[in-house]
Amino acid sequence: MAGFLALSAAAMLLAPPVSARAEDEGIVITLKDQKFIPSDVAIPAGAKVKLVVRNQNATASEFESTELHREKIVQPGGEIVVFVGPLNPGSYEFFDDFHPETRGHLVVK
Repeated sequence: MAGFLALSAAAMLLAPPVSARAEDEGIVITLKDQKFIPSDVAIPAGAKVKLVVRNQNATASEFESTELHREKIVQPGGEIVVFVGPLNPGSYEFFDDFHPETRGHLVVK
């Protein structure tokens, strides 16, 4: 029993902190009512970032960015993962090509 407790304690010490696990989940961007929520997403310069795009619309949408060279369709009720970066500081536009008025920006600082 003492060996099991020692092993459990060691495993807890080696486990990443909760905040690190949350970062692994990525930054969530939701498509709802033909809008990106949030529409402006701040990310750090020089880092590779995981974006999780969830579509809560009743129709298919698309996460597209000419500047980021990304284009992925998101089915209704579905989600996609898009990796970006490392990026230089600035603003990078993304949009829903199926609904051109739906736009947002990655703000890299």
